Amino acid sequence: MSQRDGTYSSIPPPPTAVPRKKARWKTLFFPPGGLRAGWRLLLFFAILAGIGVSLRLILATFIRIPSPATVQFSATAEIIGAGSTFLLFLLVSWIMAKIEGRKLANYGLPARKAFGLQFWQGLGIGFGAVTLLLTVLWALGACHFGGAGLHYRDTLKYATLWGITFLLVGFNEEFVFRGYTLFTLSTGIGFWPSAVLMSATFAFVHYFNPNETLPGLLEVALWGVMACIILRRTGSLWLPIGLHTGWDWAETYFYGVADSGQVAPGHLLNTSLSGPQWLTGGVAGPEGSWLCIVMFVGLCFLFAAWFPEAKYPNASRIADLRRQGVAD
Repeated sequence: MSQRDGTYSSIPPPPTAVPRKKARWKTLFFPPGGLRAGWRLLLFFAILAGIGVSLRLILATFIRIPSPATVQFSATAEIIGAGSTFLLFLLVSWIMAKIEGRKLANYGLPARKAFGLQFWQGLGIGFGAVTLLLTVLWALGACHFGGAGLHYRDTLKYATLWGITFLLVGFNEEFVFRGYTLFTLSTGIGFWPSAVLMSATFAFVHYFNPNETLPGLLEVALWGVMACIILRRTGSLWLPIGLHTGWDWAETYFYGVADSGQVAPGHLLNTSLSGPQWLTGGVAGPEGSWLCIVMFVGLCFLFAAWFPEAKYPNASRIADLRRQGVAD
């Protein structure tokens, strides 16, 4: 109220423009739900780059780090590469979880489900899917199962080595592309647009694999979509990690065929493929076969029917954080 000639007016003074400008800038970064998804992803990758570059510089002072182009496909190289990348993403995800008031379980890795039933189901389905694909190719005269490629004394050694390798590859690829990044992107543009975008990115990364083909890249993108369906319906990445491990182990070690264009040393069986590229996948291996693409489409429908209820992202958890004013 203001006084004028001994009287009071109830008309308040006009608001200044400064508070409105401040509010506008604030909502650009902090809407009612908290820090926007885009800024959270930017912070995530900034921390990731900072820690990654720092570790590489520290290691470079003690050991010679080979160029990625010169690294041969081997169990040791995959264990070091996939394991270190996964641990780096896990660390930065944990840091972001602390900043946002979340848990790592919100990003698809609940500890209570670690190596539980769903992981072993995925492992069996992955091995069975490769076996089914190669059996169909055998029935069509395009697959030939040869003899053992290892001495019996080396079978357990390489089975274990490649098992550890592809377990870490499964952790790495599933968490990198469907962990924190997918969760956070989903809070900004929705789950399915985020799933399509991350699956396309997943395929783009595989573009740089030797001998990769267009059908092979389409299969990788479909794998991403399939893993997103499983994550959406089960609420975790444990089944996709088991599926990834079982598929790669069966394809690379047990049957000894090309995996994304690369044949691994130390495989059990000498399996060969012959026939048109659209059927066998050519140099890319059975992952580049159009039969594999058809099978993956069928698996997408299978998992969607098997797990009918959507459980991810955890809507109640997001709502709780909004009420706390932490993040959307």
